[in-house]
Amino acid sequence: MELSTVPYEERLTAPRSWWLITFLVGVAGGIIALPFGTLPLLGGFVVFLLVAAVITSSYGSVRIRVVGDSLIAGDAKIPLSALGTVEILDAEEARAWRMHRADPRAFMLLRSYVPTAVRAEVVDPQDPTPYVYLSTREPEALAKALGGGSAL
Repeated sequence: MELSTVPYEERLTAPRSWWLITFLVGVAGGIIALPFGTLPLLGGFVVFLLVAAVITSSYGSVRIRVVGDSLIAGDAKIPLSALGTVEILDAEEARAWRMHRADPRAFMLLRSYVPTAVRAEVVDPQDPTPYVYLSTREPEALAKALGGGSAL
């Protein structure tokens, strides 16, 4: 087994605008509780803010890692030996692969707020998955860690 010479780790965190929306959800919770008094206003603000923060944080906590001989993307663990050609996708190509070029059998770890991506062919004949699509802010580094890449 050949180990990856370039370790890679990235966390696809939620954008700042989502945290502003999270705060506004808390404000809305406070406004909803306003007719019941000051204490319910504060309670509504805190409860709504915490619930929205947990949801935003959990969605933005997905990680992509290349460790040893495996790609770990979210909950999936894929051996690097099962991956073939790696393509670096710019914003326009990534959008196309998320939409009209997408194959429903593909493994896709996508975040719409991350414009660039990497697409790696799956060459394992036992696996029906045609490719792996990974949203990433650093496509060149991820492609290098996966064993090379070509820009589109």
